[in-house]
Amino acid sequence: MEHSLNILLSGTVLLLLTTIPGIRSQSSPAAAPAPPGPTNVTKILEKAGQFTVFIRLLKATGVANQLYGQLNNSDNGITIFAPSDSSFSGLKAGTLNSLTDEQQVELVQFHVIPTYVSSSNFQTISNPLRTQAGDSADGHFPLNVTTSGNTVNITTGVTNTTVSGNVYSDGQLAVYQIDKVLLPQQVFDPRPPAPAPAPSVSKSKKKTKEDGDSSDDDSPADASFASRKVGSMHNAVSFCVMCASLAWFYL
Repeated sequence: MEHSLNILLSGTVLLLLTTIPGIRSQSSPAAAPAPPGPTNVTKILEKAGQFTVFIRLLKATGVANQLYGQLNNSDNGITIFAPSDSSFSGLKAGTLNSLTDEQQVELVQFHVIPTYVSSSNFQTISNPLRTQAGDSADGHFPLNVTTSGNTVNITTGVTNTTVSGNVYSDGQLAVYQIDKVLLPQQVFDPRPPAPAPAPSVSKSKKKTKEDGDSSDDDSPADASFASRKVGSMHNAVSFCVMCASLAWFYL
């Protein structure tokens, strides 16, 4: 009887230990929440919709993989100006197909800034912005952003547009919708190369020319001297003939 009572008490204690809040969690800690998945730009754009053409270009040029590596293997932020499908419809027919593979890469990279820019930072940003396309100097890949009230204006020297919406922002990646494709100057408005400087005259050629000029200047003087010399000889001969004639006359 006493043995049965002890078994009953032990079972009751175990039941209480497993059902009282707090006690069970101390004996078996809860599992940590799963880490967030890697940031994927194309999936973010697919979820937002209306960016089909830009997604295709991101994948075809390899820029999508480049952005994936940057976002998940470094602390560097990224800002993307994503053109909507309607913005590509505004381009002249055949524009994208007329570009070389390198130019298509530059076009896509021109929409990517290698730093995180929040919507409030646009008011104090320094122009021109450097994009992942490269040199931001005039004639290459300049991108200028200005604000007017709540409007964010973007100009490339070829395209003028505005930010029409915030697609995504997490402190490392910011994606903004724009309604025109950003066309870089180097691809769509290339500047003619600077003219080559005029060749300078070498010293030897200049000296030769001066010597030639000197020779030409001396030639008239030499001719005049020779003419006077011939005239003097002619006068002397004439005088001798006249003297001989007079002598013969008196004889």
